Amino acid sequence: MTARISDTKIPDAPAAPRRGGRPSREQAGKIGDKILDAAAFLFFHEGYGATSIEEIARRARVSKRTFYARFDGKPDIFRAVVRRIVAHVRPADMDGVSNLFAGDDIDAVLRRVAQVILHGALSPEALALNRIIIAEASRFPELAMIVTEQGMRAEAISRIADALRHCHADARIDPVFAAEQFLLMLITAPQRRAYGLGVPMTKDEIAAWITNTVDLFLNGVR
Repeated sequence: MTARISDTKIPDAPAAPRRGGRPSREQAGKIGDKILDAAAFLFFHEGYGATSIEEIARRARVSKRTFYARFDGKPDIFRAVVRRIVAHVRPADMDGVSNLFAGDDIDAVLRRVAQVILHGALSPEALALNRIIIAEASRFPELAMIVTEQGMRAEAISRIADALRHCHADARIDPVFAAEQFLLMLITAPQRRAYGLGVPMTKDEIAAWITNTVDLFLNGVR
């Protein structure tokens, strides 16, 4: 954790909304985004346990009533923060996801998939989210459940396993087990280095890591 909320200047309050009637749909969306921005900042810099609804509302410059009109509580807004992170790192539509897994060349499929997955896993938001899970999951087991529920891991394992079944129908290894091992091989070391347990990888090192991981994995499967 590199910054504290007390060290960060909160921007001036926005202009007061027009009086009378409910906010427009656009205004309501902006309010929701402000609340999510505030929650993400506090979760990532203060931690889940240390963040309160009052602090989120204060930083977002909204009332608690406005907060609860949009979110049921802290687990609900954490779920929304996770959902937004996932939306940022995955392809924008299902066609994009399907295109990653298209074709009979499993080597090309895994290289495409590995680039997207590793890029997402090493994004600042994903790293910050994982830090929260590692630090606070023992106190708040619902955090890991929320990430599992909203994340892409299960989908990635299922789709990789399907690709392996399609391209290596005669393989003796369980495709679901193999897919999970592929993700571990791909993500673990680069992520540890990104956390400061070593020197973070350069772009060239990441590209080489993807190539070598896919080659090693497929040699094992074959």
